[in-house]
Amino acid sequence: MSHPIIVEQKINAPVYKVWRALTDKTEMQSWYFDIFDFELQTGKIFNFYEPGEEKKYHHQGENLEIVPNEKLKYSWAYPEFSDKKTTVTWELKPDENGTLVKLIHEDIDHFNDLGEHFSRESFTEGWNGILKESLKPYLEN
Repeated sequence: MSHPIIVEQKINAPVYKVWRALTDKTEMQSWYFDIFDFELQTGKIFNFYEPGEEKKYHHQGENLEIVPNEKLKYSWAYPEFSDKKTTVTWELKPDENGTLVKLIHEDIDHFNDLGEHFSRESFTEGWNGILKESLKPYLEN
């Protein structure tokens, strides 16, 4: 049984602003990844690399579920390394003057054989950084 990675963060911004940051490819460039082919439509596949010039890891996703201002779910894969996929879900809930953001990364054990860069610890650290050190300051400044 796979245990998902769950990271939660309260952000002092309204839900619609958080949603826009998660789904607008221009905004994503500022805090997440440069996903040039992202389209907010179920079934659309998108591709990106980690920031920097190395471009070691080709990430590929497919939008699986879109509930505006509430939930965005997509697959997360590395097609050059494995045919297996995981899923990433962003859930948004209004919370007083802001938004509670919950990120769930499921089936991470599918990448167990790919090495330390694909470990539960590596993904947990990465998602914590993305939510707490990138998205939160981006939306609160």
